[in-house]
Amino acid sequence: MSEPWEHERELEYRRYTLWFIYACITYSIIGFTWGVLMGGIAEFRYFVDHRIHGNLIVRAHTHINLLGWVEMAIFASVYYIVPRLIKRPIYSLRLVKVHFWIHNVGLVGMVVFFTLAGVVGGLSGQTMALEEVEKMVRPILATMGIFGSLVLLANFIWAYNLYRTCRGWEKTYEQS
Repeated sequence: MSEPWEHERELEYRRYTLWFIYACITYSIIGFTWGVLMGGIAEFRYFVDHRIHGNLIVRAHTHINLLGWVEMAIFASVYYIVPRLIKRPIYSLRLVKVHFWIHNVGLVGMVVFFTLAGVVGGLSGQTMALEEVEKMVRPILATMGIFGSLVLLANFIWAYNLYRTCRGWEKTYEQS
């Protein structure tokens, strides 16, 4: 009997699992570099620490590390381990693909709009009243929230796919 992960679709499944790892590596390099620049360049550090909405740039950095580096590593690991643990293939390869793309689009959008809100707020806060700055930043943050909702949706897709994969796993062992 062949293992459940040794099917025709395995090549594509492995490809997407590796893409999660490649994304993890890419986001970690971006996030680590970003952190070094924020800490090492005095003007940048001052901007994020002391300008209105500058802390949003720190949030972008945090999200690229957490949702990019850490979460992508977790996704890849779980996608690799679960089929081997329960001796059956993933429920839906299509959902793995959808998960990958929605998560990445959502994360990149979140990071871009967090950063944009931080830069716009930080620069305009030098010459404009707080109410005017808030008026400018609010729609940028609302857009960031839309992208954040995509990341949340991707996480639900991941959870559903894993739930359906694991549901009834005991029967697989009873049959072997």
